[in-house]
Amino acid sequence: MGPLQTGFLPHRLGETLPECLDLALQDLRQWLAAQRQLVVAYSGGVDSALVAALAAEQLGDRALAVTGVSPALAPHLQEEAKLQARWMGIRHREIPTSELDDPAYTANPDDRCFACKRELHSLLAPLADVLAEQSGAAVALVVDGVNLDDLRDHRPGLRAARERGVRSPLAERGIDKQGVRQISRALGFPWWDKPAQPCLASRFPYGEPINASRLRRVAAAEDWLRGQGIAELRVRSQGETARIEVPSQQLDGLLGRLGDGGLWRQELVEVFADLGFSAVSLDLEGLVSGKLNRDRLAA
Repeated sequence: MGPLQTGFLPHRLGETLPECLDLALQDLRQWLAAQRQLVVAYSGGVDSALVAALAAEQLGDRALAVTGVSPALAPHLQEEAKLQARWMGIRHREIPTSELDDPAYTANPDDRCFACKRELHSLLAPLADVLAEQSGAAVALVVDGVNLDDLRDHRPGLRAARERGVRSPLAERGIDKQGVRQISRALGFPWWDKPAQPCLASRFPYGEPINASRLRRVAAAEDWLRGQGIAELRVRSQGETARIEVPSQQLDGLLGRLGDGGLWRQELVEVFADLGFSAVSLDLEGLVSGKLNRDRLAA
């Protein structure tokens, strides 16, 4: 199999993909090219960015990436989504979402994501209808970045998407998270190894109410830590306490900083106290994606 033939610069000259991924990529391109209009539910994550980039490649201005914006979207991720969309050359629109007005979301049940995606897709579906009417197309599809691995996880939002007829072209072609990263790297996307960064609501245990101020407090705490050079992290919020998670391989370095004379530890505690946290701790297990879902299954 020869080098990838793409509309994007290859990450490495002559880089190839496994045959199964190459075929899946070809099929995905052909399917996208056959659509008249597409609206991409675009968070800026590596999955939806791949769908958006390929949609822009195949459809040009007939593809639109839409990002739902609310306090649950971390500000740095909102900015990254804009920058990536500009890099890809896809039309990009932000729309405000109002999931925080829905008790089915703010009560934070274990199907909270259903309420969130229901709100998002209630806005994307009419937008797709308008685009279809403007272009004379029979229909404008809404697509998302759900990959095959997502189908194996606790993802209540998938039901909301299906109820609205949203398509998941990655999952439909058997492309999992590793495949998304391999394709993105081969196509030269600078964010191919971007860590998964779920919405800020995922920082709260199920059953603990969520509101805008609590979401902004978590966002501010994580922004401060990123400013200290900690790129991948979570600040889990339970009541008025905060628990910091970093990848397990970074624990020793962070513990060293916390114990080095105590000055940085004191600053961290003061910053978190100013944000309204009564206590702050470090999770010695390390960052575990989907930890709250694991805890839910164990309950």
